[in-house]
Amino acid sequence: MSSVREGAKAPKFRLCDKDGKEHGVGVTKANYTVLYFYPKDDTPGCTIEAQEFSAALKDFTRRGAQVIGISGGDQKTKEKFCSKFKLSVRLVSDSDFEVSRSYGVYGDKKFMGRTYKGIHRTTFVIDESGKVAKVFGSVKPEGHAQEVLSALDELSGKTKPTKRATAKPASKVKAKKASAPQKAKSKPATKASRRSK
Repeated sequence: MSSVREGAKAPKFRLCDKDGKEHGVGVTKANYTVLYFYPKDDTPGCTIEAQEFSAALKDFTRRGAQVIGISGGDQKTKEKFCSKFKLSVRLVSDSDFEVSRSYGVYGDKKFMGRTYKGIHRTTFVIDESGKVAKVFGSVKPEGHAQEVLSALDELSGKTKPTKRATAKPASKVKAKKASAPQKAKSKPATKASRRSK
């Protein structure tokens, strides 16, 4: 379980991708930064997750969000991983797991009765002010990219409450327009009745 909760200030960092370019929280400004921690390069679940984020990158860009994947390894493992599966998502190396520890996602893991240290698959959505807006713990790789996109839509929707407020006056205008023709029809009827008299 992550020690960085929703509403907390996200720890800043700078880590390099396969090309030696720095990425991280506080490096570039974006409406949202999607920071996803994954256990290891070129493993089945991590490949699915990276492929899905790569396929959906345009959707994230449209929402003003940058996506950064973090795991151990180095620039060579990242380069090999990206090349093998033609990945376009930004993957950075946390070789000493310092950033993973600062986010509280590095610790004991168990597999087939064996305990070892590693990264727990976790995703953080960080807003432009640097605060954690959403945390996904115990992430399942398949379908996760779409799950995060849905969360971004919900978060951006909270900042637009004015649309609901304008809906009521619009209905009143329609109601007045609808009643206007009835009054117009009633006037000729009264004139006709006077002439008949």
